[in-house]
Amino acid sequence: MLDFITWTVNPNMIDSFVTIRWYGAAFAVGFLIGYEIMSRIFKHEGAKEKWLGSLLIYVVVGTVIGARLGHVFFYDWAYYSQHPGDILKIWEGGLASHGGTIGIIIAILIFSKYVTKRSPLWTFDRLVIPIPFVGALIRLGNLMNHEIYGGPTELPWGFRFIDNIIPWMHGAEPIFTQPSHPTQIYEALAYLLLFGLLMWMYWKRNAERRQGLLFGVFLTILFAERFIIEFVKNVQEPWENDLIAACGMNMGQLLSVPFIILGVVMIIYAMRRPPMQIDFPNRFADAAETASKKRK
Repeated sequence: MLDFITWTVNPNMIDSFVTIRWYGAAFAVGFLIGYEIMSRIFKHEGAKEKWLGSLLIYVVVGTVIGARLGHVFFYDWAYYSQHPGDILKIWEGGLASHGGTIGIIIAILIFSKYVTKRSPLWTFDRLVIPIPFVGALIRLGNLMNHEIYGGPTELPWGFRFIDNIIPWMHGAEPIFTQPSHPTQIYEALAYLLLFGLLMWMYWKRNAERRQGLLFGVFLTILFAERFIIEFVKNVQEPWENDLIAACGMNMGQLLSVPFIILGVVMIIYAMRRPPMQIDFPNRFADAAETASKKRK
């Protein structure tokens, strides 16, 4: 057996007159599949189909802005406070998943107030079902980018990533890391398991009848997984080493703790309330309204 895996995949899926990166493709495919899953859920419950387009816009905008600002404020404020114009340069990299989560939460609060006029928990319970699948694809995009990997390991599935990835893409000889934990794969597998659990809870156990339960399970498991995997992941910024020395946790772990607590609170809240009765017409509300008008 090999003692390690040498990873030499080019981050560019297509590099011609048009450049398409694996990361961007994974992001786009994830959102398309997530949209289809949400479409089936909305149809199953008789929600309005026109809400889907608005929801997609709110989620994409909330994710991008939240993830960018999360990186700026949580990880590199010392730099961006002196170079505020660079905050807009998303194409140069720098997104934080915890910030993306906060951005989505704020977006759904606004979406619920002005679009659905329903409790935000109604949207959260359904939106969190496809999110782990999208997250798994994004982590595989990180794998293709040779980024967000872990510390050195002697395990046979350790990956040697290209450390000078940009110069290598322009013709330089590769400089490989030590065999390292492929934490992108760890997280992708964990997210896929969570996706399977949430799908089972919704389609087989009718967990959506207990408002807040799916949302709580999502937050608890996803960020507990993130907390554990962070132990073998490299720090994103050098100053995090001082944080680890002070409290034994890096920034990713510290940011995960409030989400885990919120998730547990939501599970307790949901299980203490009686389940709701929900009709499942398996038809979009828009279609039902149109059919009713035609009959008149």
